[in-house]
Amino acid sequence: MSDAVRILGIDPGSRVCGYGVVECPRPGAYRFVDCGTLEASERSPLEERLGVIARDLTELVAEFRPAAVAVEDVFTGQNARSALALAHARGTVFAVAGMAGLRAYSYSPSVVKLTVTGRGGAPKEQVALMVQALAGLARAPDRLDASDALAVAITHVLRGAVATAAAGVAR
Repeated sequence: MSDAVRILGIDPGSRVCGYGVVECPRPGAYRFVDCGTLEASERSPLEERLGVIARDLTELVAEFRPAAVAVEDVFTGQNARSALALAHARGTVFAVAGMAGLRAYSYSPSVVKLTVTGRGGAPKEQVALMVQALAGLARAPDRLDASDALAVAITHVLRGAVATAAAGVAR
């Protein structure tokens, strides 16, 4: 069994939640494992959408067994209603992490963009292209939510937080 530490990156949303998983064989190094989206019906009430996200995220945690969860912060430039729904989704992610005994780390969108592109105001499409290059993928992830989540996981590794995450998890 490998001693590599896995990090689960999350781009939270109340309808579409992106995820990205990287494996770190040593601090500062990583390799791509998986990425994608968890999706709930936009016609469902908020509590049902959050329930779907929580269930699916719990399954991801069980499958990938990460040492920590890295979560993108709420973008405060949105309208209040959108920011509140996003905050509920982030809370769901933190609750799932807590129930699994995992630490959850937050990164602002500008820190994630700066880390992976060198520009804190980079557009999502540039983030996707840089994630493709950094993760060694043949093509960028199909959904921007997935590439954003992978960028959050990579940010966690490149910001040196993996050693802290590994120390806090009993294997």
